Amino acid sequence: MDLATLLPVLWFFVIGFGVLMYVLLDGFVLGLGILAPFADDEHQRDLMMNTAAPIWDGNETWLVLGGAGLFAAFYLPLMLMLLGLIFRGVAFEFRFKAERARWLWGLAFHLGSLLAAFAQGLMLGAIVEGMPLQGGKYLSGAFAFFSPFSMLTGVAVVFGYALLGASWLVLKTEGRLQRIAFDLTRPLMLAVIAFMLLVSAWLPFLSSRLMERWFTGASFLYLSPVPILAALNAVLLWRAVMKNRELEPFILSLCFFALGFLGLVVGMWPNIVPPTMTIWDAAASTSSQTFALVGALVMLPAVVGYTI
Repeated sequence: MDLATLLPVLWFFVIGFGVLMYVLLDGFVLGLGILAPFADDEHQRDLMMNTAAPIWDGNETWLVLGGAGLFAAFYLPLMLMLLGLIFRGVAFEFRFKAERARWLWGLAFHLGSLLAAFAQGLMLGAIVEGMPLQGGKYLSGAFAFFSPFSMLTGVAVVFGYALLGASWLVLKTEGRLQRIAFDLTRPLMLAVIAFMLLVSAWLPFLSSRLMERWFTGASFLYLSPVPILAALNAVLLWRAVMKNRELEPFILSLCFFALGFLGLVVGMWPNIVPPTMTIWDAAASTSSQTFALVGALVMLPAVVGYTI
């Protein structure tokens, strides 16, 4: 395998790793914002935000690594996501300093988290569904992202992040707030499982490469461990929540997202820009990839290190 063939594969995994790390590490913080209205009072909202205060801005580093690679393909949804993250970030800092306007910054924290999560779901829906391309540009206009399927995945990601946020609060809090988190985890878990089944049932009706990969020929046999593990994960998550475990629900909620991401990657390979542009079609020149890879090999261990 020559360098021109190998480098795009390496970058596929670098960008994919960055996106997955962002989803896992910032998803539960977005979930806290989504769940903020369910707190009894401002004091509980303070506790919710304090559980993530030492780490949330460090997690944004993964967005820079993974999100920058998606900018050209998903301009409008990515701009919506960044707008939501701006509101979330400013509100996170200003809410603790405000007095009379504290409720307003709390609302900005909630709405920013909601918008960012929904926009990420729109991009996920576009990847799964596929959109017509010509010369590397989408033909259907910016608002083609808002299809029924992508809207569904947008709502599904909102509920998924809310589940991460609730299970994070179960792990990090106690007393009344932990009880609220336990009560929210149960219906959110059922909603996430229902959304996964609904999206899976919708796939055969989509004219997409992802559907062909999953449901054509012997491919399903090779890919079947992913849905089997997802079903097993759902059973274990249900048992952990019903037994009022504190650590297991958060770990298993993260596993839900990791398994979903794995299913997406193996289903779309080797395409990186849906529906037909492969990683080699979308790659920059070999010299540019080599130059950037040197920096990535230095920075990636550093980011992983301080994340740990």
